[in-house]
Amino acid sequence: MAGPAPFYAAFRGAARRKPLAYGPEDTMTFRLIATALTVGLTLGVAACGGGTPPAQEAAPAATPAPAAGGATVRGDLIKDWERQKETLMRIADAMPEDKFGYKSTPAQRSYGEQIMHVATVNVDILKLVGGKAAPPSFTVESAKTKADILNALAESYDHGIALLNEQTAASVNETVEAAFLGPSTRARVFWFLLGHSMDIYGQMAVYLRLNGIVPPASRGV
Repeated sequence: MAGPAPFYAAFRGAARRKPLAYGPEDTMTFRLIATALTVGLTLGVAACGGGTPPAQEAAPAATPAPAAGGATVRGDLIKDWERQKETLMRIADAMPEDKFGYKSTPAQRSYGEQIMHVATVNVDILKLVGGKAAPPSFTVESAKTKADILNALAESYDHGIALLNEQTAASVNETVEAAFLGPSTRARVFWFLLGHSMDIYGQMAVYLRLNGIVPPASRGV
């Protein structure tokens, strides 16, 4: 097979050749050929039933009903919320009460403040969901001991469960005005809180490690 050099040589030779000259007759011939091809193609497409079909609106896809015993958004949220309550309660309880004022740097929240941050944010953001269940009455100022703080955390998660139990498969997917989240489904509000609490959990795990304590979820691993 010839390499690239002969190809380029042939290309340069062709480029040096004198261009072909066309007269008026040739131009007319080319126009007639082009017209005939265009007409022939048009007739062929028409004879075969071609052409642009009329636009039709696509039928909306039906939402499949969940299979019997299958997962649902509401059911998954309840499971995740309950599991996270257990995880946060265990790590909150892992720090001795005399270390609840510990913070890894002066600018950060103390261990107890981290727990109360989760509890208060849960209650505040869950107001966006709406519902009949009354929120817990604790405040940052009212939770002074380790027992008070753990109780506030538990109440914040119990409140979330109460609100989820009020939802249906349809209402949990309804859109609400969710403040800084913008228009969001009720499910998204819960997802946001689950993510926020795990962020704080990661910081709490570091606090424990800095005090020589293995986080409960990491024990025996």
